[in-house]
Amino acid sequence: MGIDATDPGDGDVTLVFSLGAARSLADPAAAFADARRWSRHVGIVANEGDQVAAFVRDHGIENDYALTNWDKWGTLADIREESAAPRCVFVGTTRADERVATETGYEFLRVDEAAAKAGWKLSDPGATGPNGDGRDGDGRGGDDRGSGRLARLRRVVRDAVSRFR
Repeated sequence: MGIDATDPGDGDVTLVFSLGAARSLADPAAAFADARRWSRHVGIVANEGDQVAAFVRDHGIENDYALTNWDKWGTLADIREESAAPRCVFVGTTRADERVATETGYEFLRVDEAAAKAGWKLSDPGATGPNGDGRDGDGRGGDDRGSGRLARLRRVVRDAVSRFR
């Protein structure tokens, strides 16, 4: 991402991912390990603290941000206030993420832009079903070709709609 850090963990950025953005990464653990090389702090925030805790646990990620009863807005504001880094970047997926970033003093970066700049791979939208478990909603694996195309189409439509909200 063009960050010049002299020592690992001593970069000039505090990097925060929305849960949706973190879920979009093909290998979240590798992306977070890479980000730690040039960031002071790296973590995930969301309104659903239990979902963040489960994601962090399932992927072996260390989250630098304490999960509190705050919503995403309050958590981001607290992180911004406590961070000594000159830059705070929020990586998200929706217009709502962009809005919360702007209102709380963060630079906003869409996950696809962040991934392109950092060399991270995004997950195949068809790789996970609607439950995020690699299966169709009925609990069975689906046809990779059909479910992949449909999932990509859903993602394109969802992203387009989110830009108008």
